[in-house]
Formats: sequence, structure tokens, C-alpha cells
Amino acid sequence: MSNKSWWVPPDGEDTVSEKFLRKTRESPLVPIGLGGCLVVAAYGIYRVKARGSTKMSIHLIHTRVAAQACAVGAIMLGAVYTMYRDYSKRTTRDAGEK
Repeated sequence: MSNKSWWVPPDGEDTVSEKFLRKTRESPLVPIGLGGCLVVAAYGIYRVKARGSTKMSIHLIHTRVAAQACAVGAIMLGAVYTMYRDYSKRTTRDAGEK
């Protein structure tokens, strides 16, 4: 009987950790955006009891907006990083041709 508590990928495929590390190297700001969203969500859950007279719906809307701001900020930083990287590659290639 095989051990069904562990999933082993088929030959030639990456494990989950290898895939995560490869994706992190390709897009380094995605884990930062996810982490920011998780931090905001955890802080929102922590602040639920101390929200005072604010309605729960308003508290949840503010928490959602803050989490989305973290994600959008990470996306924007990633776009700027990618544009800079492509620009620096292009200028290096153009300088090498002259």
C-alpha cells in the first residue's frame, strides 16, 4: 500500500517549493505583495475588537482597500522594475553594437 499523505510530482515536473522559488526569481515582488495583503488582513482581524463604534461593514471595507493597495503597489513596483531591467538590457546591447 502506498503512502497517500505525500504527493510526489511526476518525473520532469517541479515540486511546489521549486516552482515557488522559480516564480519568486522571475517576479520578486509578487511574494512581497502577498505578504503585504496577509499583514493587512491579520491587522484587520486583530483590530476587529478595538474598532469602537465603527460598523463592521465599514471596517471590512477599509481593510479590503488597504490589502488591495498593498497588492497594487507591488504590481506597480514590479512593472517599474521590469521596465528598468528591459531598458538597462537595451542600453547595454546598444552600447555593445557601437
